[in-house]
Amino acid sequence: MGHREQLLAAARRLLEDKGYAHITARDLVAASGTNLASIGYHFGSKAELLSAAIGEVLEEWTTKLATIAMADPTASPIERATTAWAVMLDQLPARRPLLLSFMEALAQAERDPKLREQFAGHYRRCRAQVARLVAESLGQPDAEHDPLCAAIASFVIAVCDGLAVQSLLDPDELPDGQVFRSGLAALLSTTATTGMAG
Repeated sequence: MGHREQLLAAARRLLEDKGYAHITARDLVAASGTNLASIGYHFGSKAELLSAAIGEVLEEWTTKLATIAMADPTASPIERATTAWAVMLDQLPARRPLLLSFMEALAQAERDPKLREQFAGHYRRCRAQVARLVAESLGQPDAEHDPLCAAIASFVIAVCDGLAVQSLLDPDELPDGQVFRSGLAALLSTTATTGMAG
């Protein structure tokens, strides 16, 4: 394992153990067995290293939820999304330390153009991945670049972000996956009935 990989692995551990705001460059060096120059050489700065580590975690989680969503080939697009959201809800408590680090990093990104662009890149990659799944779910696998698929992907990601924020601020009031699934099914059923009536 090279210094770049060692630093990323150390950053991921520290994001869970200490939180974004409390990690120093020396912490990263000590945890990775590298040196201060390696951070600058491979990432440019401590903040960019931590953002890269957060990006890895987000992409892995997105891929995991996508695999779960697409597991049933007979499921409808909304069933796939609901399944992924329900699993995400049940996993949020275990992800709390990383979610806190993510929120701390987002606050810093507003004041750091390079960091902001790095996070925007994370979202672009996530949106593209979800848009591919949307296109596949709609039976149009070649339509992943369609603005409609991108819009739906943005909505799916917005729901994930909103649930994550609620899990940090008010975890006791957040529904579990099954309750969320039932509530969304009731909403969609009402919407469908209202639509037919109109």
